[in-house]
Amino acid sequence: MGDSAYSFSLTTFSRTGKLLQIEYALNAVANGRTSLGICAKDGVVIATEKKLSSELVDVEQVHKIEEITPTTGFCYAGVGPDYRVLVRRSRKSSQAYMRMYGEIQPVSQLVKRTANVMQEYTQRGGVRPFGISLLVGGIDKADGSPHLYQVDPSGTYFAWKATAIGRNHLNAKNFLEKRYTEDMELEDAIHTALLTLREGFEGEMNAHNIQVGVASQKDGKFKVLTPEQIQDYLDEAN
Repeated sequence: MGDSAYSFSLTTFSRTGKLLQIEYALNAVANGRTSLGICAKDGVVIATEKKLSSELVDVEQVHKIEEITPTTGFCYAGVGPDYRVLVRRSRKSSQAYMRMYGEIQPVSQLVKRTANVMQEYTQRGGVRPFGISLLVGGIDKADGSPHLYQVDPSGTYFAWKATAIGRNHLNAKNFLEKRYTEDMELEDAIHTALLTLREGFEGEMNAHNIQVGVASQKDGKFKVLTPEQIQDYLDEAN
């Protein structure tokens, strides 16, 4: 009996020690559009492809980067509807934290709560794992420190200096390893993020088929760049 006998069981380990439904979720992530993040010394940038299957879709209504708290944002690779569910759950969690403690939820606490939700969906009947990996970038209000995390469908999370997820993640990571420096500033990180996306981009990259989010230590806020702002960075790179 091979591993396929366990493929429909969410909570049963196969003989090789795997939960195969998690493997399938990771395959969904690997087939998603590339997303990446860079943690600079004065902020964080997360960026993602926003290419669509049809020219008829209104790209301005597609949001792959979302603000969760005033200081933190998400982006993803994988199944879009799963992402929307997690965004809603994480926003509710951060609002509950604000009501209870009177302050913005720290990035690490937001990541732990979100990872717990994702892990719960690997151990209950009647549900399936989330088919996405998240990149979480933000600034902690307490000390102004920037943070970048990756959260996987299993509920595992890691802190990163720079990373990538999605279809072209291996090449993107290799590119980031060559470009990343410990003293990188936010403006350099934004340019590096755009260069990394361009390396594996199919077709012409422009301000409407990518999305960029930035959390700056200067003002302590997370914001999604407008197409006009992205175009300015693209023009500088040319």
